[in-house]
Amino acid sequence: MVDMGWVLPFAGVLAGVVIGAAARLSRFCTLAALERYWYANDSSGLRTWVLAATVAIAATQAMMLSGLIEIGDTFYLAADFGLTGAIIGGVAFGFGMALVGTCGFGALVRLGGGSLRSLVVLVILGLSALAAQRGLVGQVRIKLVDDLALNLGFAGDQSFGSLMSALTGFDAHVFAAVLVVGCALMWVFAEPSYRRRHASIAAASAIGLAIAFGWLATFWIGEHAFEPVQREAGSFVVPVGDFLMQVITFTGVLPDYGVGMVVGVAAGAAAVACCKRDVRWEACDDARELGRHILGAFLMGTGGVFAMGCTIGQGVTAASVLAISAPIVMVSIAVGARFGLAYMLEGSLWGGIGRRGRRLAE
Repeated sequence: MVDMGWVLPFAGVLAGVVIGAAARLSRFCTLAALERYWYANDSSGLRTWVLAATVAIAATQAMMLSGLIEIGDTFYLAADFGLTGAIIGGVAFGFGMALVGTCGFGALVRLGGGSLRSLVVLVILGLSALAAQRGLVGQVRIKLVDDLALNLGFAGDQSFGSLMSALTGFDAHVFAAVLVVGCALMWVFAEPSYRRRHASIAAASAIGLAIAFGWLATFWIGEHAFEPVQREAGSFVVPVGDFLMQVITFTGVLPDYGVGMVVGVAAGAAAVACCKRDVRWEACDDARELGRHILGAFLMGTGGVFAMGCTIGQGVTAASVLAISAPIVMVSIAVGARFGLAYMLEGSLWGGIGRRGRRLAE
């Protein structure tokens, strides 16, 4: 055992710089991908997002199955699965994401380009996350999520492979990983035009590998550090709140990997924005827009804690360990975002969805 000191947050910064730069270069954004898919019938952004998750799954599962890393103690694989939190939190996060125009990760990327609106969003998101995790809102979360959690102890954990193994009676971890990765890659590259989007493919691969690197880094550092190290790979809800706490009150506890990633994403995005001369100072146009961003940030911070992750935390990181929470949370986020976009673009929660459905049917 050795004193790792600043090695853990520095590793987070490195991964964050890669993710932030890749996202800024490729305009990687979950909400934009969904919006283009629903309103413009353009699936390229969604395919890039799915490819990033698929690369993370392939790399992480390869390391797990080969014994290179052991991350069974991560909270993403806990035997208690908060189904109510995944649904309620996911819908709230998605609706808030639509109000803001991006998620917490996207806000960090935009902050790197000079968006002061994103700074407001991140402060509110971080404070809301802390309140939902440790404050008064956390008491509501305990009643609605923790106390109603489903116990999947019969399978050992909540991974797709473990559940399949428990139900079939044979070790299905390899089969589950190959099945998910194979199906995802078939869908991503089924579109001929997407195969020529080399920049998007490279960006997705970089993001997925950076998430997998997080598992390797936190596992290796945890094996050699004096203090316990949380196994994590990337999320942008609670770590934003932890960053604020580090800035406001320093207790002698060094930043963790997640805080390092928050700094790294903003730095990587800022570097790309500066190189491309794409830095523009932006602020809210009026009080109504400010209020909308504050409400959206609150919903994302609270919903992200209820769902135990965001578009990256659940959609890529939890997916990389094949946690069943990942698809449930992401579907819930998509539902929330759909209602949010209908409200923002169509002026009605239901009317826009109904008109869109009729247009597609025609």
